[in-house]
Amino acid sequence: MKLIIQIPCYNESATLPATLAELPRQVEGFAAVEWLVINDGSTDNTAEVARRCGADHVISFARNQGLAKAFLAGLDACIRLGADVIVNTDADNQYLAADIPALIAPILAGHADIVVGVRPIDRIESFSFIKKGLQKIGSGVVKLLSTTDIPDAPSGFRAMSREAALRVNVFNDYTYTLETIIQAGQKNIAITSVPIRVNAAMRPSRLVKSTWSYIQKSIITMMRIFVVYQAFRFFMTIGLTVFSLGFMLGLRFLYYYISGDGSGHVQSLILASILLGVGFQTMLTAFLADLLAVNRRLMEDMQYRVKMMELTRSETNPQHQQATNDLPKHT
Repeated sequence: MKLIIQIPCYNESATLPATLAELPRQVEGFAAVEWLVINDGSTDNTAEVARRCGADHVISFARNQGLAKAFLAGLDACIRLGADVIVNTDADNQYLAADIPALIAPILAGHADIVVGVRPIDRIESFSFIKKGLQKIGSGVVKLLSTTDIPDAPSGFRAMSREAALRVNVFNDYTYTLETIIQAGQKNIAITSVPIRVNAAMRPSRLVKSTWSYIQKSIITMMRIFVVYQAFRFFMTIGLTVFSLGFMLGLRFLYYYISGDGSGHVQSLILASILLGVGFQTMLTAFLADLLAVNRRLMEDMQYRVKMMELTRSETNPQHQQATNDLPKHT
């Protein structure tokens, strides 16, 4: 079995050496352990540092694509390189590499396909009181949306089986952390969490530029994810709410009309008609969105099958396998 540890990087030449120095070269249960660095359009010498510090594979983007796309590119490369299990960690050495065996243990035991490392949020000194509260609130919302029980949804220290990596898709450009958990819940992918330790912060977070920015982007991210994965519930809830308001206003007008005072409440009738129409149209949108969701699931299934065919062809064709192995090193 092969384990590949992937590290998305953007201008991490200062912190990457310390991160790579802590990574293991041998992990029980695996015949090979390799390191993959995704150089996300860095303007410094991140790629050179990665190679100098022993990275087996380096993928480089010509320009910055964002954390989510870098994460997906890493998963795709790991699959093509024959990884059975993939560990994702951050380049700032936030997560303790010694906890990798504990992180992958549920996958090796067959209990899960995705494992998220849960940080001791309350004991991290670099996190402000507000950030700690936001982390807990965000994780609680993700629990509701995903029907999973992951206490630390924003954690980037996670492990995936090859099967999970083949099925994961990320539509959000900001981060992959929340969406992959919600997607796991929606796709019935076995997901769990384990407690991990953290190192002292080496630099400020690149994702959290300010508390307000973090709140704004997190809310937008969760709203978009909810609309994508719970489209029927989202539009039907809005439609029923608006339709019900219109219906009650209509009943109010009928009451006054029957009482002989209908002429003084024409405005209520007009508003009720508008609300009833908007509510009905929104409910129709819910059914259309549900059809689109079915189509998305079919497309994802086709994508999974194509990936499996490519993987099978790669494993049975030595020349194709060699080409695949060489590609990430020179990208």
